Amino acid sequence: MKNNLDIYNAIKEELQRERETLEMIASENFTSKAVLDVVGSILTNKYAEGYPAKRYYGGCEAVDKVENIARSAGRDLFNSEYINVQPHSGSQANMAVFLTFLNLGDTVMGLNLSHGGHLTHGSHVNFSGKLYNFVSYNVDRDTGRVDFDEILKIAKKNKPKMIICGGSAYPRFVEFEKFKEVANEVGAFLMADIAHPSGLIAAGIHPSPWPYCDIATSTTHKTLRGPRGGIIMAGKDFVNPWNIVAPKSGRVKNISELLDSSVMPGIQGGPLMHVIAGKAVAFREALDENFKDYCKKIVSNAKTLAKSLSDMGYNLVSGGTDTHLVLIDLSNKGITGKLAEIRLEQAGITTNKNMVPYDSKSPMITSGIRIGTPALTTRGMGDNEMVQISEIIDKVLMNIENETIINSALNDVKKICAKFPLYPHIS
Repeated sequence: MKNNLDIYNAIKEELQRERETLEMIASENFTSKAVLDVVGSILTNKYAEGYPAKRYYGGCEAVDKVENIARSAGRDLFNSEYINVQPHSGSQANMAVFLTFLNLGDTVMGLNLSHGGHLTHGSHVNFSGKLYNFVSYNVDRDTGRVDFDEILKIAKKNKPKMIICGGSAYPRFVEFEKFKEVANEVGAFLMADIAHPSGLIAAGIHPSPWPYCDIATSTTHKTLRGPRGGIIMAGKDFVNPWNIVAPKSGRVKNISELLDSSVMPGIQGGPLMHVIAGKAVAFREALDENFKDYCKKIVSNAKTLAKSLSDMGYNLVSGGTDTHLVLIDLSNKGITGKLAEIRLEQAGITTNKNMVPYDSKSPMITSGIRIGTPALTTRGMGDNEMVQISEIIDKVLMNIENETIINSALNDVKKICAKFPLYPHIS
């Protein structure tokens, strides 16, 4: 590391940050040592374009075993007949699904980004909004929940080819069955983006997208606690409805075959075999009975955090949470999301500014912050710590320009972190 001391020091700085701060960004988590080990393994050296037993490169016997283990464990974990573990991210997983099910310019419905959706659900700055005709649905202004009567009206008017359910800042369970009723009404495919609750789904805490959704995508970090990456799944494989055939045999291809082709060679080349190994380890960890208890604690912690903040007068979008995340509307406190994020980080609490439904402020300012409990739960924190943390958050936000109080909050945070050591095996 002599010639790369600056890089080494940056890594050490990040390790210290993770150890001494409260990571409350809802999309972040800490992997196990086993996942860290395999992601940093020699598998990073191996190019393996294609799929197991159907590679374009030689020397893939070992990595074929790794990918097959990942696929088998992933199918078991999500009760899925089909899974593709190669997407480099959740966004690329979504892109591959769009490439399979849609033609350029097709109409798609997705949750408005400012109402809890994701960039790939039709944002005009994203490829999804540039290549497809996205029509957004919103949450109800009063309840903060999706209104299925309104969704049905929008669907009947626009006749989408696909409807996407799920998002990145929606704190309630995704009601897959109700979305399916709408999709059936207009003859649309139904896609679930379960990037955030996938760990909770695997643990049986959040409802499963099966049998209601035609396809589902997810990241493999967040509540699933694996390496950063993406997956595509189907509860049941099915013959593609467009009668696309294999060129030599004339056999009508299954949707799984089209999805595989959309991933590779459609949008990417060689898979990241070291990351796929990390996915395999994470899937196996999630199949352990202890993972269910862990996910129960994630939700319990989120609910405790939400109640404590609500009792202190904070406005929570939808009134609370069913999952791992809480979305706080700070409008009644006269604080922007941007300022809240900055001051909380000074106090050792990492969050992200986030738009809230019907937000009057820009995406770079926002009226809200999004917080989550996966990383805190991974460290072993429980209900008592959630109450303490909510009190620290309140102390900072109610004294937003008081450096003395913010520094005092930072000391409180460090004391909590010291009780729950992170990665003690790393020096």
